[in-house]
Amino acid sequence: MRGYVVKKGKQYYAVIYEGIDPGTGRERRRWVPGGPRRSDAERLVTDLVRRSNDGLHAPRDSITVGEYLIDRWLPLQRTQLRPSTFDSYRRNLELHVVPRIGRLQLQKLRPDDLDALYVALLAEGRKDRPGGLSPKSVRSVHLILHKALKDAVRKGLLTRNVADAADAPRLGAARRPDVKAWAAPELRLFLDAMKTHQLYAAFHLAAFTGMRRGEVLGLRTNDLDLAQARLSVKQAVISVAYEVQVSDVKTGSARRTVDLDPTTVATLRSHLRKRRATSADGLVFSRPDGSPIHPDLFSQIFDRTVAKLTVPKISLHDLRHTHATLLLKAGVPVKVVSERLGHASPAFTMTVYQHVIPGMQAEAAATFLRVLEDDDEPARPPADDLSPPEPPGLGL
Repeated sequence: MRGYVVKKGKQYYAVIYEGIDPGTGRERRRWVPGGPRRSDAERLVTDLVRRSNDGLHAPRDSITVGEYLIDRWLPLQRTQLRPSTFDSYRRNLELHVVPRIGRLQLQKLRPDDLDALYVALLAEGRKDRPGGLSPKSVRSVHLILHKALKDAVRKGLLTRNVADAADAPRLGAARRPDVKAWAAPELRLFLDAMKTHQLYAAFHLAAFTGMRRGEVLGLRTNDLDLAQARLSVKQAVISVAYEVQVSDVKTGSARRTVDLDPTTVATLRSHLRKRRATSADGLVFSRPDGSPIHPDLFSQIFDRTVAKLTVPKISLHDLRHTHATLLLKAGVPVKVVSERLGHASPAFTMTVYQHVIPGMQAEAAATFLRVLEDDDEPARPPADDLSPPEPPGLGL
């Protein structure tokens, strides 16, 4: 078995020689699209020849991309992924991939097809309004396709993963959205407006701890240790296809202990006294029957309240940003803020809240100046005066 590369138009093809057809006596050659780069086609030739020599012949299944993704691949992911992640896979495939390339035959899928898909999604990928998806969203689509096609190669449906040669958007070139946060007076105004609401304690907790929406709603009574002024974040209430589910927190670092201030402890005690008694593992914030509050309802209550106030319009998640920003501006170490938020590392915290750094650097510069001006310690003698004298008798 041998092969070579041929360029036809703007495409390169891996051409595999398969010997003589016994029926016609003619030479048989199989042409496999390799993409717009010769190097990709050369790697494909090498892979196809190796597979043939190993006895792994090219598949002949005529399944379409849509049939493979929705009927074969996606159902297997339900038991391997978190419910929210599975729902994200399903929505991305059904909304953005299948309508555009679902009718293509899986074996004929080319890197160019994926490149065209990404360009289209960046330009006009939104379904709710005109405009394109963000580079991050399109890259998420790419990663889902890459995993799906990798599994197709592993199971013998494809000879190669064309997503390896596709050009997904680079996140480094994308501008990170500006973080929105309130100043302390604006936060106080919001909390004052929520004082009489039955979920005031939940919004207070979100503002004073930086906990995520689902973490606040997933908090159980036995996760609280008010005597020691702390709580444990262990689970979250999430919305999957608008259905409420209780799930583990996002990552290992998100599973954490958060210390509480005296006002928050008092607020939680008051809330627990007012609500209907529940079991030790019952939710701290719940519907009258003890069932979870829908996360979207929690956000809608926040949005309606903010709309009535003379404060900058932010989202519920921005309460988390407000908590972090106020702490960093007050000089709390980044590592402490990172642990409090459940971030993977302080470096990630610094990346997200880099807008706070200029002010912190100005304070650092002023502090350094004060250190020099206030230091009355006499200057040390020059270095020459500190050198040991030469031993006698060695002068030249």
